[in-house]
Amino acid sequence: MKALTWQGKRKIEYGEVPDPRIEEPTDAVIKVTSAGICGSDLHLYEVMSPFLDAGDVLGHESIGIVEETGSAVTNLSAGDRVVVPFQIACGSCFMCEHDLQTQCETTQVRDLGMGAALFGYTKLYGQIPGGQAEYLRVPQAQYGPIRVPHGPPDDRFVYLSDVLPTAWQAVQYAGIPAGGTVVVLGLGPIGDMSCRVALHQGFRVIGVDLVADRLERARRHGVEILEYGDDVADAIRDLTDGRGPDSVIDAVGMEAHGSKGAKFAQQAAGLLPDAVQGALMQKAGVDRLAALLLAVDVVRRGGTISLIGVYGGMADPLPMLTIFDKQIQLRMGQANVRRWADDILPLLTDDDPLKVDTFATHHLPLSEGPNAYDMFQKKRDGAVKVLLTP
Repeated sequence: MKALTWQGKRKIEYGEVPDPRIEEPTDAVIKVTSAGICGSDLHLYEVMSPFLDAGDVLGHESIGIVEETGSAVTNLSAGDRVVVPFQIACGSCFMCEHDLQTQCETTQVRDLGMGAALFGYTKLYGQIPGGQAEYLRVPQAQYGPIRVPHGPPDDRFVYLSDVLPTAWQAVQYAGIPAGGTVVVLGLGPIGDMSCRVALHQGFRVIGVDLVADRLERARRHGVEILEYGDDVADAIRDLTDGRGPDSVIDAVGMEAHGSKGAKFAQQAAGLLPDAVQGALMQKAGVDRLAALLLAVDVVRRGGTISLIGVYGGMADPLPMLTIFDKQIQLRMGQANVRRWADDILPLLTDDDPLKVDTFATHHLPLSEGPNAYDMFQKKRDGAVKVLLTP
């Protein structure tokens, strides 16, 4: 089959890989009909290379049609249309029963001290082949895949794999009080959808980014917008009675613009051998913290920061005195897809309150994947969300 594979830093290839097959009774194989490129895929494209091997199949946002199931998968049949959550969870362990599917005890990558396995996302998360491919093997298919109706285009449902539950969790974790204000830092796909979810739930939303196209896109959906710059903290306080917003969602993560020293550290680390680079990333601070530091600065005292952007460093210096003094609450983590799916599904109707049908900025064939990664990373051509069709 054809798939997108990682071949080195900023090098994605479209080519032949082995067809997936049923390996365990709890497996299914699906024919992928659409696969998204996620903002966190760009961390693999640029920063996380020590945890990848040439030939790794990428992608963790997939929708498709069931081709085959293992003997223990009794909830799915060939021909079913399913969305595949980005994490692989069993549904029956202690963590899954507590709706913490990203901590699934059945699929945890214990050798590296990490949580549940993820599709297409490095050795840290199990090195499971991903869904930017013609076919996908789905472990734990007796629980993971979400059946959706045939008929509407893939855009209606594909974001259940990651974007929608991640944004939904970001807003839930932000703990915005009734009538409250949330600032969303970063208006890529997750930040953009977090704005839409927060607006739908009745909150005031202020969005911050430095890309004009993304700011305008958010403004059209009712978000108050601010361009990121040296004076953005003061501008946020001016809009929030001088005390700051009730909540801040950091939807940026480890590659935030504005952290010049950390950017240099990331680039310098990238010159080291993979083994050394990987150890450095696991034990030292290599994240760019501009967005998180801004969140700490502007959130009101007693407010909440919801951290949904991906971070990878183990020992970044944090302003703990400020966090403690301001009595800031921090919530974070990978989204627990099945935890939120039942809340989101009723919104995926023809009324389309979150405007998922028009959320993608680009629909491209899978063969254009290498160019799509480059376009998305460089924020060219208004790229916010790219869907690939095998």
